[in-house]
Amino acid sequence: MTKVQKRLIILLISVLALSQTILAKPFTVVIDPGHGGHDAGAIGAFSKEKDINLRTALAFGRYLERYSPDVKVIYTRKTDVFVTLHGRADIANKAKADLFISIHTNAAPTRPSSVRGLETYTLGMHRAADNLAVAKRENEVILQEKDYKTRYQGFDPNSSESYIIFEFLQDNNMHKSVDLAKFVQRNVCSTASRPDKGVKQAGFLVLRETSMPSCLIELGFISTPSDEQLLNDEKRVDDIARGIYQAFAQYKNKYDDSTTIPYKPNEVEPFITSQSEFRQELEQGKNNVREDVRETPKETRRQQEAEEKTEKSKKADKDAPVFKVQIFAVDSKLKSSDPRFKGRKDAEYYKEGGMVKYTIGESTNYNEINNLRRELNASFPGCFVIAFKDGDKMNINEAIREFKRNRQQ
Repeated sequence: MTKVQKRLIILLISVLALSQTILAKPFTVVIDPGHGGHDAGAIGAFSKEKDINLRTALAFGRYLERYSPDVKVIYTRKTDVFVTLHGRADIANKAKADLFISIHTNAAPTRPSSVRGLETYTLGMHRAADNLAVAKRENEVILQEKDYKTRYQGFDPNSSESYIIFEFLQDNNMHKSVDLAKFVQRNVCSTASRPDKGVKQAGFLVLRETSMPSCLIELGFISTPSDEQLLNDEKRVDDIARGIYQAFAQYKNKYDDSTTIPYKPNEVEPFITSQSEFRQELEQGKNNVREDVRETPKETRRQQEAEEKTEKSKKADKDAPVFKVQIFAVDSKLKSSDPRFKGRKDAEYYKEGGMVKYTIGESTNYNEINNLRRELNASFPGCFVIAFKDGDKMNINEAIREFKRNRQQ
């Protein structure tokens, strides 16, 4: 074997090894709980932003680790420690992350009790004074770094002129970042019943420093008593984390080759428990009508089946659960022409927990409504089935079990 041949073989082995390394690289998500340590962030009546951010980030991370084991999860912090904005971005860049999600809690300067809801930001020039105010507040953390003028090239978080540079930093990641932000906004607002304050752009340093698609989530307003209470409620935080996970799954399914299944509660029973049960029911039905089918004309048989179905429906329990598809929730009633309805004119609403919640469809047949949910998911990602009985909302799992029992009778 000549030296040239040996070199070619070595080169080929190196290329193959490199390709295997690239192929083996897992989809990596960096979760960034804002603030920490001596930097408390915004302060509420009884809690601190840094703690809310961390609890929510860890809850989101648990969903990733449990339901997407093929995804590598990295945290910029998992405890109450201070990490610089540059350090957070550096963690993501060194990991060659595929996504960077920063989690924060908002605060209104004048502390009005009416300001509530979730908003998600991507990097960009502020389009409104409110956006600039949020970016300034979050960026002020760099003033706690001794060398911030050198590290951030003289950036002044309180100077409007400093933010002009962000107009030129919107690169190829912007489209993906905006999609990610939209998925977060839709899924969290739907899953956690949060008022929708929209997707916005602003000049966040922590997003500027990262080199991958990213977004910054403002969970709610710690300055508003109802929002502060909600953001310290373990169940509501879990709902928010689940919504972020569903948004991640939607993003990954769109931009990554592998498929990620959005989270579905294990306790929710399927409308058909197994293929074997379905086949058994089908075969039993065939046996019951087999003799009649041989002697009954097709049109007469159809008429008989229709009459039997109508009679069975009349005998159905009038107190059976009524299923609907909830598409989103807002803090006040909307006009029928509101663009959030996506042109639908059949939406209805009910009020719960100070929120106005909109639904589409109504049936005592869970299968029918679940099929409707699948159709609506394209326009209203994260929509889900709810149930009522005697006009009152009931546990969906109990409603499904009751539906199945009624079918067996």
